[in-house]
Amino acid sequence: MDISNQKRRKDVRNIAIIAHVDHGKTTLVDALLKYTGAYEFKDGEATIMDSNPLEKERGITILSKNASLQYKGVQFNIVDTPGHADFGSEVERILKMVDGVLLLVDAFEGPMPQTKFVLKKSLELHLKPILVINKLDRIHTRPDEVADMTFDLFCELNATDEQLDFPIVYASGKDGYAMLDLDEPRESMKPLLETILHRVLPPIANPDLPFQMLVTMLDYDSYVGRIAIGRVFHGSVRVGEPVALVKRDGTISRGKATKIMKYRGLIRVEVNEAIAGDIILISGIEDVEVGETLACVNEPKGLPTIKIDEPTISMNFSHNTSPLSGKDGGRFLTSRHMRERLKHEAMINVGIKVDDIAGTDRLKVSGRGELHLAILIETMRREGYEMEVSIPQVILKKIEGQTLEPVEEVIIEVGDEYQGAIMQALGTRKAQMRCLKQTSSGTSRMEFIIASRALIGFRSEFLMMTRGNGIMYQNFLEYQTYKGDLPSRQSGVLISHGDGDAVAYALFNLQARGEIFIKPGDSVYEGMIIGVNNKGSDLVVNALRGKKLTNMRASGSDEAITLIPQRQMTIEFALEFIEEDELVEITPKHVRLRKMHLTEIGRKRVSRSAQSVE
Repeated sequence: MDISNQKRRKDVRNIAIIAHVDHGKTTLVDALLKYTGAYEFKDGEATIMDSNPLEKERGITILSKNASLQYKGVQFNIVDTPGHADFGSEVERILKMVDGVLLLVDAFEGPMPQTKFVLKKSLELHLKPILVINKLDRIHTRPDEVADMTFDLFCELNATDEQLDFPIVYASGKDGYAMLDLDEPRESMKPLLETILHRVLPPIANPDLPFQMLVTMLDYDSYVGRIAIGRVFHGSVRVGEPVALVKRDGTISRGKATKIMKYRGLIRVEVNEAIAGDIILISGIEDVEVGETLACVNEPKGLPTIKIDEPTISMNFSHNTSPLSGKDGGRFLTSRHMRERLKHEAMINVGIKVDDIAGTDRLKVSGRGELHLAILIETMRREGYEMEVSIPQVILKKIEGQTLEPVEEVIIEVGDEYQGAIMQALGTRKAQMRCLKQTSSGTSRMEFIIASRALIGFRSEFLMMTRGNGIMYQNFLEYQTYKGDLPSRQSGVLISHGDGDAVAYALFNLQARGEIFIKPGDSVYEGMIIGVNNKGSDLVVNALRGKKLTNMRASGSDEAITLIPQRQMTIEFALEFIEEDELVEITPKHVRLRKMHLTEIGRKRVSRSAQSVE
């Protein structure tokens, strides 16, 4: 179809905000909403687009969200996208809905791995970016140097001459100002809005063509069912009209537009009609999936489907089978509950893939990274689900008889005193150093290429090595030849020999062996992992043994018991720590580690059978 002769709808601009994690996308949206009066902020309210409790706690965007604002009679439809590589599937879909992107780059940090990822996706779709150098309120900013670094990144990604002619806006979303030149007064967000108005192309919109809408997101409502979210590319649709659904394989089914909604500010408002160029929500088509097309029933033609990068990591999920199942406030305890929830997640989150494991009631759940799956687990936990999950495994590919595995690029920024330790730790994990340079702030910036499986468990080790002072970013790069065996966990674990409540006296005697994961009074059971054994082998211990009480007292034998504070168990640490024969038990109140086989006899039997097979 020749689009050169088609009309453009000048009262709309569709734009996405893309950036590396924590470069200020959501805060910038706050500033735009505040300046245009699209949302009334209460005292102390911030990052209003991060509505998910997990987003507020972690300070990152996890789910893409829509908002709209009015400026000079033009409606700006804005989509805030996640900045973490593990949620890249959200970015890929959203870019299909828009005609331009705001590329945010931190005025101090400059382009980071995820900046490269999101920019590459937008350039592939021939979108024209506007570079926003954000966080000018920070100290040690270097906006001119960052602009040059970003231009070099454009060239590295083979941007066209037209894409290289991008405007630059300097801004501080936190302080609510933008400017086209660093010498201009810092007053308001008007310069950025003007740049969007004049540099982002209005959407092509011909209401006379047959209706076509590409579904890029899904939502669910218990009253109206599945809700398709996307952009109307051609034609128009009214409430009550029949609609054709063109599936990925070309098959066609029919539904009815029972409700149509648009965004006004941050809220959804019902409308009777939507036309080409609008970003809308439409309900009434029950079996719709992401990447499919809603079309006119008389001429049901599909739009090009969305290509989503495949998952790189997987884990096995099962309902909780530990002796403490159902005692931690969980409401959904059966495999049926878990299966329904995971299938629902896979329906609305295209980055997640769920498969049955033959002969078991377990499910294999694949995602884009550890954080991606950890966020899913944390969400389910807060909803009242109890589950067990296995160690994360990378997804290998076989092409022409050769085994390939996912490889990531890692950027680490640390003080010079930690440089040697980092290089040694990553060297044992078979990382390849690509670059080492000094930054203007006096730190060392190192770039590595490393297998994804080699990074499992490294983040917590990295934080300990650098005493929390290091910065580490990672991003999926490509599939490369399998790197061979890698070193595994060097320490063993302390395993509870029985069921009951942990006793302080017993834990005091055990803490000399290694780090302890529980505190006095915590419930334990046979086969539960209660700590680390530094000697490297697993050891069954008694955490229930109390001190013998006698009438005899001896000098020096009754000092107060002093326990080292136990580690606060998190889902991320647990997933990084466990080995092949271990599981993470997750309930609404606790994260526990356990052996796959709880009894010592069961573990020995499995070990013997494995040795006989070898």
